[in-house]
Amino acid sequence: MDSNDSSGGLVVLAVDDEEPALEELAFLLNEDSRVGTVLKASDATEALRILNNRQGAREVAPVPGRGVTHPATGTRVAERTDVEVVFLDIRMPGLDGLELARVFSSMATPPSVVFVTAHDDRAVDAYEVGAVDYLLKPLRSERLSASLDRILASRAAGPVEPVQQDSGEDEVIPVELAGTTKLVPRSAVRYVEAQGDYARLHTNEGSHLVRIPLSVLEDRWRDAGFVRIHRSFLVALPLVTELRLSGSGYVVRVGSGPDTAELPVSRRHTRELKDRLVRATKQAWSQR
Repeated sequence: MDSNDSSGGLVVLAVDDEEPALEELAFLLNEDSRVGTVLKASDATEALRILNNRQGAREVAPVPGRGVTHPATGTRVAERTDVEVVFLDIRMPGLDGLELARVFSSMATPPSVVFVTAHDDRAVDAYEVGAVDYLLKPLRSERLSASLDRILASRAAGPVEPVQQDSGEDEVIPVELAGTTKLVPRSAVRYVEAQGDYARLHTNEGSHLVRIPLSVLEDRWRDAGFVRIHRSFLVALPLVTELRLSGSGYVVRVGSGPDTAELPVSRRHTRELKDRLVRATKQAWSQR
């Protein structure tokens, strides 16, 4: 379904199972001069049908029936499409938004993906499947405009690769604050503090609250040099400058100078912390 039929500007597909939200998104997209064509789908099945029907638009001689099958879902999708950007809800019946984005990743030329959702707890998952942006409902026109800026910049720079957890690359944590998404690299995090089902990332510039349990970050960041020292704290091992015994037990100092943080070490985590500090020191000396 075309909400706008223009030969110029981005070809965009909006996907949402809630009709009022879909219509609002389509309206805001049509208001932006950089958008030429807006297509609408109410679920993943309709979205895939639209993409498959438009598969020949970028090919000189399209081959009927040609496409690829996503190995995890068994869903067939065209190798190419003229749809350049998909604005996608996450929670939908059938294939949800994250699963649909993974299907897109099997295409030879996948569209850029932006998630538009009322839920702030799936941002990390969204960026791991290569999303360009993550917008929270209710959607504001200025936030959508900033997202289109990011899309055009990312398309000029080339396709976005999904973040692989087992790679040596620096993981990025998206943090949503007052309608703005800030990307916090893992290497900037000094320590993490548990706050219920949330975690507060402490950096030199300040702190950021994300809806990720501390236990999840402990598992994901263990190989990146983070160690659990307390039920409430996870620290970047290379930034530990001191481990000492105080009146109430061991404490560590993280960093140096005026921004130094002093954190408690629980008895159950003391031995592992000592062992990892010793191993890290020996490894550093052996590389000199």
